[in-house]
Amino acid sequence: MLPVVSRFRLLSDDEWALIEGLLPVRTGKQGRPFSDARAMVEGIIYRYRCGIAWRDVPEVFGPWQTI
Repeated sequence: MLPVVSRFRLLSDDEWALIEGLLPVRTGKQGRPFSDARAMVEGIIYRYRCGIAWRDVPEVFGPWQTI
């Protein structure tokens, strides 16, 4: 059975565990590290599921400029 996909559904813990290791790690190099990787990824997914502009992504995912 295929999972139900909704634009309001966030990643499950099992889904997050699959992709968490693929994200860059903090190395101490220059640049602004993201504060919450999961919120950032979920904000990106939400934006594409809804087909909205970056500025319209809800604040719960953080500032739109940092997603």
